[in-house]
Parts: sequence; C-alpha cells; structure tokens
Amino acid sequence: MNPEFPVYIVSKGRWHTRFTSRALDEMMVPYKIVIEPQEFLNYSSVIDHSKILTLPFSNLGAGSIPARNWIWDHAIASGHKRHWILDDNIASFRRMNNNAQIKVMSGTIFKAAEDFTERYKNIALAGFQYDFFLPSKYWFPPILFNTRIYSCILVNNIIPFRWRGKYNEDTDLSIRALKAGWCTVLFNAFIQEKQESMGQAGGNTDELYANNGRLKMAESLLEQHPDIVKICKKYNRWQHVVDYKNFKKENALILKSQRPEGVNNYSMQLVQLSSPQVKA
Repeated sequence: MNPEFPVYIVSKGRWHTRFTSRALDEMMVPYKIVIEPQEFLNYSSVIDHSKILTLPFSNLGAGSIPARNWIWDHAIASGHKRHWILDDNIASFRRMNNNAQIKVMSGTIFKAAEDFTERYKNIALAGFQYDFFLPSKYWFPPILFNTRIYSCILVNNIIPFRWRGKYNEDTDLSIRALKAGWCTVLFNAFIQEKQESMGQAGGNTDELYANNGRLKMAESLLEQHPDIVKICKKYNRWQHVVDYKNFKKENALILKSQRPEGVNNYSMQLVQLSSPQVKA
C-alpha cells in the first residue's frame, strides 16, 4: 500500500548518499526528488530521470525555502489536497511495536498516517517522529498532538502559510499554524531514522550552518517567536526551547464525520527476516 498524496524529497549536493530516495526505492514508494538544475547530471546518473524534478532557479542562498515553496505550488497545480515533503537524509522508516523500532518495507505507514489526518478538518501538518527521540526503555504514546513536525511532513495545501526564513523552517511553520488555531499530529508509532542535519556534507550545511550554525538557528526562531521560544545550552551546544503547552490545551481536533469502528492494521505484519531489521 502506498501514499495517496505525492511524496517530494528536497535535495542538494547529496546524490552520492541519497538516503531518503534509497529508502523509498527499497519500499517501492513513488516519489519525486527536487533538485537544482546544475546538479541534474549528478542526480540523473544514480536516480531514474522520471523521479527527478528540476527547479527553475539555483544557488539563491536561502537554503531549501524556495524549493519547498515551489514544491507546495507544484502539488497544488497537480490537484492535490496535501503533499509529503521529506528531507534527503532519512535512512529508513520504522514502526514502533512493543518498544522495538521495526523497519517497514512498504509505504503503508504513509497511507495510515494520511487516513488518520483526513478524518479531521483542521490538521495543518502531520509527520513521523525521529528515531532517537524514542529510546526503548521508556513508554511513549502512539501520537502526540500540537507540537513541531520535522523533516517528514504531510502538509495541508490549504493552510494560509508558506515556508519562510533560512533556519528552523519546520519549527516556524508548525508554530505559525498552531498560533492560527490549526492542529498538528506527530506519530510516534511511525518513525523516521534521521541522520544528523549538520553531520554530513551537502544539503545546506555549508550555505547556512557554518560558523556557529546552531546558535544562528536558535536566534532566528527566537526572533520570529519571542513569546514562546528561549535559547539554552544543552548537551554542550546551543538549542532553542519552545513552549507548546497552550497549544496542547487550546487547539482541538475537529472531526469531519464519525470515525470508523474497529481496528484497521492495514495488513501490516511482523515478519522474521534473515538479517536483523529491529532497532531496540
């Protein structure tokens, strides 16, 4: 089973690693990888041409923001209500079951997330949790509401916003949607195995994050949302801290219609493979 809505990967300078496209190819999930024109020969040497969309601009110095907004417009022009936008450094997708992260081999988790999201009138953004935020020794609920959505995002195309700025665009878009009364859904049951954003070459690492990039990111978000953002030093590096508690209290989901009865497991099964696929 595959997602109903289009899946886009925004990528720059990572044709040699292409973590996300490799993962989706393995799962046989259709996608488009969106790149700048000067890199077409590099990407087309390792990815099927039919999966590549080439942007009408390059090297604007604004990170991935122009590409993200171009993708949003492309999804609307293609007649879609929502679209997935994925970072290019996601190594795998996983399902949490009994505190074990089990690698999935199809796009069913995308479809299940879409179906849940489509039950409600006012979900702006939905997405999958990072694997490293779910250590196996703790219990976590399957879903978190009204918090930030990172890196693997199902965007409601009708929300009256667009990507902006240069840093922390995921957090900023989540906060703006929440401030406007929309809801967000973060699935702990479905997980992305995300590589560290500044831990590999390519992307916007050199363009945006050189010279104390983490502090720049935190300061940018503080400037955008001083009412709910603070900056602190944690794990020996600068980080932003966002207070979401009022959104969790005040922003309520609105059902479109009566939710379906019973349990739908989408034919997902646990299968014993010859090589380990479980991340404890």
